[in-house]
Amino acid sequence: MMDVPEEYGGLGLDHMDQAAIVEQIAWADAGAAVTLNGNGLALKPVLLAGNEEQKQKCCDIIINGGFGSFALTEPNAGCDAGAGKTTAVREGDEYVLNGRKCFITNASVADFFVVTAMTAKDQGTKGISAFLVYKGLTMFLVDAHLPGISIGKHEDKMGIRQSATCDVLFEDVHIPASALIGKEGEGFKIAMKTLEQGRAGVGSGCVGIMKAAMEVCVKYAQERTTMGKPIYKNQAISSKIADMEIAIETSRAIGMKVAALLDAGDPLAATLGPIAKCYCSDALNRVTTEAVQILGGYGYMRDYPVEKLMRDAKIFQIFEGTNEIQRVVISGNVIRKNKIK
Repeated sequence: MMDVPEEYGGLGLDHMDQAAIVEQIAWADAGAAVTLNGNGLALKPVLLAGNEEQKQKCCDIIINGGFGSFALTEPNAGCDAGAGKTTAVREGDEYVLNGRKCFITNASVADFFVVTAMTAKDQGTKGISAFLVYKGLTMFLVDAHLPGISIGKHEDKMGIRQSATCDVLFEDVHIPASALIGKEGEGFKIAMKTLEQGRAGVGSGCVGIMKAAMEVCVKYAQERTTMGKPIYKNQAISSKIADMEIAIETSRAIGMKVAALLDAGDPLAATLGPIAKCYCSDALNRVTTEAVQILGGYGYMRDYPVEKLMRDAKIFQIFEGTNEIQRVVISGNVIRKNKIK
């Protein structure tokens, strides 16, 4: 709802407002925040490159409580999205879609999918760059109830368990040519632009989880006593709490900066987005690990919430481009900016 522009019946919130809302939802439950972001990822490519009919249809679905699903990842094409094997073959006024997508958020509840597929194999993956259009990649808006679409089992995940994650299999799925979003060959560009706009949400989700972890630790550190005094009076514990606060405030600052740049249409968002994603998710994993440490044996037990927060945290270093890939992008930006002439 918050992603839907006002002209299509939504709230039309900017990226900064959305980031603040996602932070609060992630504070309550990371899985719920990921489900919400999954809707945003499915809608963004339609808003970026879809026609008016596609935009109106998808926005209507979302504002009426429906779900969208962004089907990009494949078993052998995660960070290297250009290596996808899903194909869409043009046959008259239709495309025939075949392939398998994996780790797809909202797949089991989706009313529509946005899918990447190869339409020109001979223009595949050579010359792959995070900033270039991969020839032969196309995006489709697919009716989730079409024959030939199969949804796999719910993945038994380590964390964010409230978010549905499944495989999606396309077997001779016939879709009209009008389902094409944008033009043939523009799919990868649209996908990367979509992920770029999602970076602020990832950072805000991290901040929300960190806040939840720190609140538990602060309360526990005041109530738990050792050697006749609350444990927060021990320098080792107070330093950990201080580091948590530092991580929260710096992560919120960089996440909100990316959101502000996106709202301003500043291309610098594409450069700072990967930095924010890496920094915030790495900080999140440090904070939740330390939260378990502060609570000691109790932190390891499900009677206390920090073990769940630690499990929820790990995926933020993996999805929407692993932190290893983000660092490749960041270093490439640095080299280009400081290239010796």
